[in-house]
Amino acid sequence: MAQSVGIKDVARAAGVSVGTVSNVINRPDSVATETRARVQSAIDRLGYVRSESARQLRAGRSRIMGLLVLDMGNPFFVDVARGAERAAREDGLGVMVCNSAQSASEEAEYLSLFAEQRVRGVLLTPTDASGRSIDSFRRHGIPFVLVDRVAEGTTECSVSVDDVAGGALAVRHLVDAGHRSIAYVSGPPGLNQVRDRRTGALNALAEAGLGPDNLRELPTERLDVAAGRDAGARLLGLADRPTAVFCANDLLALGVLQAMYAAGITVPDDLAIVGYDDIEFAAAAAVPLTSVRQPAVTMGALAAELLLEETEAETTGKRHEHRRVVLQPELVVRRSSLAAR
Repeated sequence: MAQSVGIKDVARAAGVSVGTVSNVINRPDSVATETRARVQSAIDRLGYVRSESARQLRAGRSRIMGLLVLDMGNPFFVDVARGAERAAREDGLGVMVCNSAQSASEEAEYLSLFAEQRVRGVLLTPTDASGRSIDSFRRHGIPFVLVDRVAEGTTECSVSVDDVAGGALAVRHLVDAGHRSIAYVSGPPGLNQVRDRRTGALNALAEAGLGPDNLRELPTERLDVAAGRDAGARLLGLADRPTAVFCANDLLALGVLQAMYAAGITVPDDLAIVGYDDIEFAAAAAVPLTSVRQPAVTMGALAAELLLEETEAETTGKRHEHRRVVLQPELVVRRSSLAAR
């Protein structure tokens, strides 16, 4: 595991004293321009971040675990946080929960905050498809576990759900009900989860002898109810409107349901709807929502346990084996998809 960069490392690299580095960080106007530039160059090159909690950490290890998710407005991530918090509390840790709001820049800022606070470790659902945020964070030597994301191209632990299988469950259900023209309200295309659920949907169509043209994709910029309402409006404007909709999450599905209700379209008789996540609101909707259930609480707890195992191994010198845990989804059928075709 990489070692954290300290102020002495910066001083050595810049050829100045520790006091000069401290002045550049805290009182930059007191340092000559050329020296300040040399120190700042060393800071940028080494990836040094000031530790605001250094004094308290001298007496022991951090008791905080970071959790960074895509959208805390989504009950799915609230359940992930519940699972992580439960596992962390059993080990005497607290959880600092942050929301990237599906923004790569906010993700980078929060990861920098975690590094600055020297948290014990981080549970991360990444939004930056380029991987730059993760690459930058990795050099701080703080363990992290990916949540709701397979650790492709990385060596870290991950806990996810088989979203290809989940997409297939949703569309196979609709095909079995007689639907041959299906819309996929997909969310931001840069998210792996969105792409994997689409792959599963296409796989289910292929199993039934149907081609990709039978799936009409309606991408959205966000994964919330407002984006679902917008997608529903676009769906209503189609001349050859599909008879069923599969949504990349339940918030999108609830938005589509609202748009149909406002337009006088009957669900499921005129349009069947299937969501994803099986949040609490799915069963409580005006038309109870069929959904692909993800074990969100279990995901959060397992991810936290893997992180605790890794940090404990660092302390004891034991060998830690990185693991990729993939859970299986489950289709929960309710009235929103039950009309006979």
